[in-house]
Amino acid sequence: MNSAAYVMNDRVKTTRHELTIEFYRKSIHLLIGLVPLAASYRFELTVAFLISGTLLYTLAEMMRLSGREVYIISGVTRAASRSRDRDRFVLGPVTLGLGALLALMLYPERAAFIGIYALAFGDGISSIAGKLLGKVEIPFTGGKTLVGSGACFLIVYLAAYILYGDLLISLGIAAVATFLEALPSTDFDNILIPVGTGFAAEYLFVRFL
Repeated sequence: MNSAAYVMNDRVKTTRHELTIEFYRKSIHLLIGLVPLAASYRFELTVAFLISGTLLYTLAEMMRLSGREVYIISGVTRAASRSRDRDRFVLGPVTLGLGALLALMLYPERAAFIGIYALAFGDGISSIAGKLLGKVEIPFTGGKTLVGSGACFLIVYLAAYILYGDLLISLGIAAVATFLEALPSTDFDNILIPVGTGFAAEYLFVRFL
């Protein structure tokens, strides 16, 4: 095998590894989509779970960085970490929990739920679609693709239409969520997307359309 073939083989292996990590990360990410269902039955318990889970994870990460592994939590964190995060505090799960929690606390039920669905499914699936199928990158977005943004728009639109039953409201909410998802905000998009989408749903569209 010549040097060019070795380089190509290494790139393929790297891409597969990155995709495996992304699938793993986003499978965890998608679980936040269960929060609206849980909140519909036991709101206070769901809020308490998000708070305690976020605090527990924060403690586990601090212990991991000090060399003390926490059973299951540290292993899952390490397996789902990108290479840039291996030797530092992995912030994603914290912002994920905070984003869902803020949406529940700030907005009425429908606006909170669409914000969380935009986070879980819009952001989660857009990332996978972009990694698998995205070829054309959107400038100034840190690598976001047209395919990924299109997937986000479609998924949030469908979720909004199910919740609101209105074409214009659903299109507006999907457009805002897609814009927020495309911003190069790294792990803080986990807060920006649910809070911003919930705000748009409740205060920009529902009250004026």
